[in-house]
Amino acid sequence: MNKLTLKEVNLPVTIFKEGKNYVAYSPALDLSTSASTYKKAQTRFSEIVEIFFDELSEMGTLESVLSSLGWQKVKSSWQPPVVISNYTQPTNLSYA
Repeated sequence: MNKLTLKEVNLPVTIFKEGKNYVAYSPALDLSTSASTYKKAQTRFSEIVEIFFDELSEMGTLESVLSSLGWQKVKSSWQPPVVISNYTQPTNLSYA
């Protein structure tokens, strides 16, 4: 199997508050983590991304997982999907 190269990419990450915790989420990896502070959430997200890629490489599933998440292989590098918009959608919910 050819070694795949991942160069520095800009991952879209959203950090939101859930109760007392901060949640960092990236749709490009469908990956999230949480922490008690905003800064810790950022740090943990960086750590979990590294673990995520290490695990995919070890399992030999890097290419298939990235492809299923919409990443594109350009020469020997992978590029995440480009976020076109991020907005808040007002919605009426009905529930019992």
